[in-house]
Amino acid sequence: MTETDVRANLAAVRERIADATRRAGRREDAVLLVAVSKGVDVERIRAAIAVGVPALGENRVQEAREKIAVLGRPRPWHLIGHLQTNKIRDALDCFDLIHSVDRLALAEALSRRATEAGRPVDVLVQVNVGDEPQKGGVRPEDLRSALEAMAALPGLRLRGLMTIPPLPRVPEDSRPYYREMRKLLDGAPSWGLGAELTELSMGMSGDFEVGIEEGATIVRVGTAIFGPRGG
Repeated sequence: MTETDVRANLAAVRERIADATRRAGRREDAVLLVAVSKGVDVERIRAAIAVGVPALGENRVQEAREKIAVLGRPRPWHLIGHLQTNKIRDALDCFDLIHSVDRLALAEALSRRATEAGRPVDVLVQVNVGDEPQKGGVRPEDLRSALEAMAALPGLRLRGLMTIPPLPRVPEDSRPYYREMRKLLDGAPSWGLGAELTELSMGMSGDFEVGIEEGATIVRVGTAIFGPRGG
């Protein structure tokens, strides 16, 4: 895939974002596009940077480290995949935003490491909105207590919520899950957390328009920009 291909794909994704924000009566610049580069070679990522992707997302800490060593940090890097506690030190070095804080124990470990480093870490709390046992994340009914505990941790800056819904057959299948996420975010100010939660990370290549229509502020798009992984 050439830089011209990536440019065309990115333009098409941006047009889809613009259409979705218009339908929702929102500003286009209210949505951050994170180009998911998991499994994507460095040359395609370099092409995406050249044509203006605003942020890059990786699922694995080690893969991100290797790419950052080559590409540097011309754009913010986001961790969107599962974070193991033994990778926290590296994650703090690599990422500007961690989307996948899926349990209190991880938040506590991040807090300790960030405090030791003297460098606060921006995080989103992952919600298992579909109650899927194979996925990580806080259950919606436990979210308030989890956020209250996390908000009290030093070095941790809560920015919002993230979810990965059940795999949709069609984009509309994701709508009820994304709608529930927006309700959870909207309800958070009444909980007195002492943290301003404004970000809602939801929507991928197959359903990001639905996410935007339901209030996403961050969408995570890989295949629609880079093509098939390894291709």
